[in-house]
Amino acid sequence: MTTEQILILDFGSQYTQLIARRVRELDVYCEIHPYNHIPPITPDIKGVILSGSPCSVRDADAPFIDLTQFRGKLPLLGVCYGAQMLAQRNGGEVKPSTIREYGRAKLGTVNEDSPLLHGIDQHSQVWMSHGDTIMQLPDDFRVIASTDTVRVAAFDIAGEATYGIQFHPEVTHSLQGKALLKNFVVDICGASQNWTSESFVETTVAQLAEKLGDDKVVMGLSGGVDSSVAAMLIHRAIGKNLYCIFVDNGLLRKDEFEDVLESYRHLGLNVKGVDAKELFYTGLAGLTDPEAKRKAIGKTFIEVFDQEAHLIEDVKWLGQGTIYPDVIESVSVKGPSATIKSHHNVGGLPDFMKLKVVEPLNTLFKDEVRAVGRTLEIPNAILGRHPFPGPGLGIRILGDITPDKVAILQEVDALFINGLKREGLYDQVWQAGAMLLPVQSVGVMGDERTYERVVALRAVTSVDGMTADWAHLPYEFLADISNEIINRVKGVNRVVYDISSKPPATIEWE
Repeated sequence: MTTEQILILDFGSQYTQLIARRVRELDVYCEIHPYNHIPPITPDIKGVILSGSPCSVRDADAPFIDLTQFRGKLPLLGVCYGAQMLAQRNGGEVKPSTIREYGRAKLGTVNEDSPLLHGIDQHSQVWMSHGDTIMQLPDDFRVIASTDTVRVAAFDIAGEATYGIQFHPEVTHSLQGKALLKNFVVDICGASQNWTSESFVETTVAQLAEKLGDDKVVMGLSGGVDSSVAAMLIHRAIGKNLYCIFVDNGLLRKDEFEDVLESYRHLGLNVKGVDAKELFYTGLAGLTDPEAKRKAIGKTFIEVFDQEAHLIEDVKWLGQGTIYPDVIESVSVKGPSATIKSHHNVGGLPDFMKLKVVEPLNTLFKDEVRAVGRTLEIPNAILGRHPFPGPGLGIRILGDITPDKVAILQEVDALFINGLKREGLYDQVWQAGAMLLPVQSVGVMGDERTYERVVALRAVTSVDGMTADWAHLPYEFLADISNEIINRVKGVNRVVYDISSKPPATIEWE
């Protein structure tokens, strides 16, 4: 596999990662870099895409780059803000839109002589999202597409492979957006379409084998998709020199510790299970604040992991399941985002343990990780699992944590998840789980009055977890599950269903 790639320069748009995903869907490798941290331009870079931005090119402090380093040397595509910057910095005129240009629009005219618009239909639907519009183009620019309200919906520059579009081809509402991106990436840039899961596995395993040699690697497994796929790639490269540790923190789902250990052993992984429930419960005793609970769980995990890792002689590397969105976030345009919540992750371990880090998935998006997992023949029971928070049930039990509360929630969660699977609903939902609330309610069972716990069920649909909508599960299913939970889980007499979307709510409650 070659390292040919498309360089995407990020000016802060919410859609930048989506551009990268669409390019990857064309089996072409691409990387996102902040506009103010442009990497060296090597022969492997076949073209450049300038993203949108929440900023206006008319602002005094608008983000800007010197475009002479690209123009006429590499194919260049400006999307929305990128297009406006191309026009404005070359003598064109950008002004506030007289009407709000947001949402669906139709291309009224399309110049199919332009390589960018080859095969794009007249009246093709596109998605607009901008407050400014290009009023006047520089002399050597020409309009190649318009809508009823936007004269300069797309342009090119005479004598060079430079293009600008006012709409967003990366969103699904632009019905031929992927075709337009293919015109640019494959036909204009000439990028090879060889970024496949099979080629990734072959190349990555070879690179890992060369990089790691006979060194030993230790890795904490969670039972989730990312750590499992990363472990299998390293295992393919170095076999038994990979030492996996799976910690039972007492906050896993029902029977998860035993089930996941068994599935890993079937994959041939060298894995050790560590029962550390009591240590975690002790560290959590009396804590009710969500951040305090997360930090306590993270601290205990590091202590347990460090102790187990020191039992292995001459370990030099720490394996991690870091994926590309995590990398992008850490070097975003505005720097790392404000911490909304602490993540229970072994990311704090390298400095603590003086280990080098190996991250075989740090160029992949989540859907690509799953594709690689299928190529590695990892069972769908692992690849298809819903995301599960690192702190586990510790942030699904609101208030303090006790073993009794964990046992109640494990039973409720198991009934809910098994019910979704039984009714064929599990794969239609991105993530589902149950929350134990710090309230009790009055109920009636038989002739007796009860005063017992309330649980909330949560199920959402999403692509990547950044935004999510509540899953519209059938009423009959919810009624049956509610009845089953109340009848079978001692201590629960009321079930509610969370119909909040993200934003403004989050997927987890803490």
